[in-house]
Amino acid sequence: MRTLHRRAGTTRRPTVRAGLTALVLILSTLVATPARAADAVYDPIPEMPTQSRLGLVLSEYASFPQSYPTPAPTDARLMRTARINTIMEVPDGSGRRAVPDLNGSLYLVENGVPHVYLDVAATFAPRFFSGRGLGQGFGYVAFHPEFGVNGRFYTIHTELASTTTAVPDYAQPNTLFHGVITEWTATDPAAATFAGTRREVLRIGFGGQVHGIQEINFNPTAKRHDRDYGLLYLAVGDGGQGARNTDPQNLAVPHGKLLRIDPRGTNAANGRYGIPPTNPFVGRAGALGELYAVGFRDPHRFSWDRATGRMHLGHIGEHAVEAIYEVRAGDNFGWSEREGSFVFDKTATNPCDRLLPLPADDASYGYTYPVAAYDHDPAAGWNCTDDVGVAVAGGFVYRGRTLPALRGKYVFGDLVDGRVFYTEANEMRRGREPATIHQLALFDAAGAPVRMRDLSAPGAPGDPNRVDLRFGTDAAGELYVVAKANGKVWKVTGTREFASGDVGDVTLRRTAGAANWAPVTPAKWRFAGDQVILAEAGESRPGPRRPFEYAVLTAGPAWSSVRVDAQVRLDTPVEVSNRDVIIVFGWRSDTEFYYAHLSTDNTIYPHNGIFKVNNADRERIDHQWNGRSRGANPAITDARWHRVRVVHLPGTGEIAVYVDGDRDPLLTAKDTTFGTGRVGFGSFDNVGRVRDVTVTGTPAGTGSMAG
Repeated sequence: MRTLHRRAGTTRRPTVRAGLTALVLILSTLVATPARAADAVYDPIPEMPTQSRLGLVLSEYASFPQSYPTPAPTDARLMRTARINTIMEVPDGSGRRAVPDLNGSLYLVENGVPHVYLDVAATFAPRFFSGRGLGQGFGYVAFHPEFGVNGRFYTIHTELASTTTAVPDYAQPNTLFHGVITEWTATDPAAATFAGTRREVLRIGFGGQVHGIQEINFNPTAKRHDRDYGLLYLAVGDGGQGARNTDPQNLAVPHGKLLRIDPRGTNAANGRYGIPPTNPFVGRAGALGELYAVGFRDPHRFSWDRATGRMHLGHIGEHAVEAIYEVRAGDNFGWSEREGSFVFDKTATNPCDRLLPLPADDASYGYTYPVAAYDHDPAAGWNCTDDVGVAVAGGFVYRGRTLPALRGKYVFGDLVDGRVFYTEANEMRRGREPATIHQLALFDAAGAPVRMRDLSAPGAPGDPNRVDLRFGTDAAGELYVVAKANGKVWKVTGTREFASGDVGDVTLRRTAGAANWAPVTPAKWRFAGDQVILAEAGESRPGPRRPFEYAVLTAGPAWSSVRVDAQVRLDTPVEVSNRDVIIVFGWRSDTEFYYAHLSTDNTIYPHNGIFKVNNADRERIDHQWNGRSRGANPAITDARWHRVRVVHLPGTGEIAVYVDGDRDPLLTAKDTTFGTGRVGFGSFDNVGRVRDVTVTGTPAGTGSMAG
């Protein structure tokens, strides 16, 4: 079974949709490394996002020109095509979309074509600064819900403290940068470019170069005369200081908080905005009235569910935990006393020992914990003071009309590697175990399986593996995906299921006889009744590393598109480690085939996944393994029979592996190297058996029916 770090006083529920159920024993054996400090937690969220069969079809919507940070940066991560941060519809009925670029331009997009509406960088030059810190520059724009009438919108931008004489309204010691909120009033809201007036609303000083003011926005679910209507929310980070100080818990400062202000009011300390009387900290001694929720490190993106009004916020973690929170007035999310649902130890002598279980009296602190979360999964031996390259990109609950398969799903992702996730909105409940996270498959407009890095890397400067993913919506609630890497926006124009094409209608049954199989080493195999038995462990063979021992099914034709259904069992005792079983498909020769590897151990690279042997050492071709520490699910950890299905559609390259009847595939991959071949069963250095092998597909040479 899985080794879990349980929260003090709670029982973690089984992950029902991680390709596993309470009755399914194909579970990952994720054993933490030996404790380096008493109670330290090194794998806070053992459950990995499960691969969903559901996929998004992405159609390119707009492309933005090359832009450059000011001044030229030394951090290569800032060198992108265009540092576009989101996309939204202007609330004036025009259908125009707005896109901010951190390097300074506010674009409007009409019919997929962008043009500069306002040059924020030029307006505030030479104070404007976007050349250091991943979120510095022109960070976000929010249009008043009545922009079409009043012409008002609001922006965040960053200024270098040493270049301005302006005094922040609030500031951390040794301020380096200012985050500035500006109100703009367009003379003609329908004009193609801005002309009008501006005024400063709020200025906050930060002592670090990261985690400034991340997003500002109005609640789109608030109706006229609602008390939330026209109030501006500001997600203010901790300035990169919270891991060393108490600012996120200090109610006297705005850092590490979600603020709510009335931009047209005047009762704030600076007289340029108002403090809503319904804010939860109004009247509390020593607390800023602007505060709406507290205890944040980097509250990166937030949104409201248009059906329920619930606010969800994507929170980027410090040490290990990427979290989605449901936010309500007065909440305290714990940073920097907590990271996710764990104690964060700022004083730990070893920086690897930061996370600890919650104390027995945790309820007395009143912290609110994530409704969904995943962790960083760093490599063994990782220097825990380094950036592992994982950060959550908050998203939206889909309530549009054109994609019924997505309704009620909160779609979000990882902004670095570009994985796109969803959780069921009705599973994201405060006070309950976190919702299961599913990883969505992705398809281009032609229906070919892709990853975001396949779409964002072409033409991108800097690291092609870094997507810099963001999300957006339009007035109808339809979804858009944004990549800074090559400055493009894609609209989600459809959904489809991975590996759902027709494999064909030729079926081969009753395959267990000895005459139907060609083992590598016949002496190691027995054929009894309906079973094919590997009775002795395999031994390594010369040449490229590949399964030691397997048998190929010779009955029937060689297959093009194919589905393999079988039951497999390991005969090796459970206490023996590294037990495994493989399903071979697309077999052409002893050094040319694919195989699905299901092992007891998915914590190291060679184990678990979909592999290709192509006259060289085996190559992993599935993308669920994160490239650092764990292989992919599933893992067979007992000696029971388990149902396995492998689907291979060489026409599109789609490969999916299902275990024990789960609706979603446990493994997926894309590869078109081998279009035809046979199937087989085997292992590396263990013994096991297979039965009820049924193969359905299109015989090679008759024309593939895969779609």
